[in-house]
Amino acid sequence: MSPREKNLLIFFAAAGFLMLNFLAIGFFKSKLGTVDRKHAAAIEKLAATEASRDSHAQVTDQMEWLAKHEPEPAANQDVQTKLQQLCETEAKTSGLSITAQKPLAADTAGRYFHRAKFEMTVTGSDESLYRWLDRLNIPEQLRIASSIRVSPNTKDDTQIDCKAIIEQWFVPVPP
Repeated sequence: MSPREKNLLIFFAAAGFLMLNFLAIGFFKSKLGTVDRKHAAAIEKLAATEASRDSHAQVTDQMEWLAKHEPEPAANQDVQTKLQQLCETEAKTSGLSITAQKPLAADTAGRYFHRAKFEMTVTGSDESLYRWLDRLNIPEQLRIASSIRVSPNTKDDTQIDCKAIIEQWFVPVPP
């Protein structure tokens, strides 16, 4: 072989070697990107699992509390009636006068619990109002005043008008 052919052969061999290196680098970079994505997904899954593990104790406590305080299944109308009677009794006991009351449509969107709702407007002193709300808000009985609107009475400045929506969570009777 002539020196010119040897140089040409060395040139083509070097060019081929460089081309193979570029192809290999591209291939390994794509594999590295795949490995990086899998690594990021694994880290994300690990973080979600650790968060679930950390919240397990809290969720367990909540489930135990709920099992301890779960009410017996009842019909919506019965719960609505008992809620109305309770609100009236507690309002009178607290020294409030009832100016308006109306039952609201029950919220049946929950999977397991439904909510009976009752709206009352009462008038009385602030101390009586606080006592009434304190007697109605009992988490152990799954009952709260979910909406409270307080305004001064237009006739007597020492009195307060309060419009409250009282909700009672209950387990519906199975069909």
